[in-house]
Amino acid sequence: MLPSENRLRRREDFTAAVRGGRRSGRRTLVVHLNDTNPHGTGENTPLPRAGFVVSKAVGNSVVRHRTQRRLRHLVRTRLPRLPAGSLVVVRALPGAGEASSERLARDLDAALTRLLGEVRP
Repeated sequence: MLPSENRLRRREDFTAAVRGGRRSGRRTLVVHLNDTNPHGTGENTPLPRAGFVVSKAVGNSVVRHRTQRRLRHLVRTRLPRLPAGSLVVVRALPGAGEASSERLARDLDAALTRLLGEVRP
């Protein structure tokens, strides 16, 4: 489960990530990242936060919730890669419901690598 302090909850935060940030799309998901930290640096730098959008196009309620749980688990292990104070929204595409966890992980890693400007090993 994603820790409480790392969750996006407010509509304004989702909007800030989607409209104010960059995005990277893959076959099963789209990742939106807003890494501009309005609070600056220091001891009170907020933690990175993540939110998820899984629409009815992904599948029925069972499929949507399972997909969201899988994405939450994948993002939790990748939180240390994210800049402090960043906002991340992961939007599942219709193929995400049938995709394997390995496929979702590959797509998430590829999107984050592109957004963070990391060099692949």
